[in-house]
Amino acid sequence: MSQKRQTGFTLVEMMIAMAVTVVVLGGAMVVFRDSTQTNRSVNQTADMSDNTRAGVNMVVQDLILTGSGVPTGGIAIPNTVDATGCNKGVPINRPPAALGLVFAGPTTARAGCNVVMPAIEPGPNLGPIVTSSDGTTAQQSDVITILYADNTVALNTKAINDPTCPGGSIAPDGSSTTFDVNCQALGAAGIPISAGDLIMFNNANGSCLQTVTSVAGQTLQFAPNDAFKLNGRTTTDTAGTILQLQNIVGNKPNGTFPATSATRIWMVTYYLDNTSDPLHPRLMRESNFNASQIVSESVETLQFSFNVVDGTNPSPVNQRNVPVNDNENQIRSVNVYLGSRSAMVAAGTSKFLRTNQSTQVALRSMAYFNTYQ
Repeated sequence: MSQKRQTGFTLVEMMIAMAVTVVVLGGAMVVFRDSTQTNRSVNQTADMSDNTRAGVNMVVQDLILTGSGVPTGGIAIPNTVDATGCNKGVPINRPPAALGLVFAGPTTARAGCNVVMPAIEPGPNLGPIVTSSDGTTAQQSDVITILYADNTVALNTKAINDPTCPGGSIAPDGSSTTFDVNCQALGAAGIPISAGDLIMFNNANGSCLQTVTSVAGQTLQFAPNDAFKLNGRTTTDTAGTILQLQNIVGNKPNGTFPATSATRIWMVTYYLDNTSDPLHPRLMRESNFNASQIVSESVETLQFSFNVVDGTNPSPVNQRNVPVNDNENQIRSVNVYLGSRSAMVAAGTSKFLRTNQSTQVALRSMAYFNTYQ
């Protein structure tokens, strides 16, 4: 009885087929891995660029508004000057609250000399140094503070004490201000005035800043010991207070005011926060001493430099701070540099992806300078 021959693969053929299959699958896995890593890197790069662009755009928007509605040369702050003409009084606190800064002012006499709050205040190297987990350390970051008037609440359509506004009044010691509801309705459309807001008073005698500590109907209170240390300084400093806005009789303020208007002022500060989430340092925007807002994440570097017009030829450019013998009101443009990193390390490496963006913003003139003088 004959046996039929069995057909099939030999062991050698099976081993060869398996080896070929493993090689093909291995190659496919490598291609899949590489494409996945490439896709991840592309997405990280796109997210990082969008994040950086969003941060720069926000800074630019505020810089464009710098000085809007602020008196030429800045707003007077409480001060007592020394022999050089510089403020020797208690310095004004400077946002952000997290860094515990003050408006220190220059150490040598020059225009301003910390007796006024300029519309823009540089802060080179006042921010933290951001160190990354991949061993990269950025330069010490900067802080910048800018001022501009609010246009959402029309406080300055009429003077507080306009004859047609009999309900309006200013306390002689600057502790409170009441607005006539028929002239300035605090509850009207716009961002409501609240504790922590800055109010600038302005009349023919000058200007001053006060911090709102509470709001009761049409009355704003300006109690001492505010976050800025602006209020209640009428007995400790000789200038830059509400007393300087009063009518003078016999070389002394008499408690009455000429026509005086009020304007809410936004003080906006940008800085880096590397403590709330050390893995993802953030660009923060703080308005006055209110809670900071996150602008963009995974930001490592924030730096500013300034171009100054002071009548010299050539004028100083790319200055990290205001040159000696110049002042903040002579800044005409700001160079912004923002450096970011990816949220995660690059695929297949232990390093983060990085990018940066820079731009220049021209400011409105904050001081008159006669180029042809």
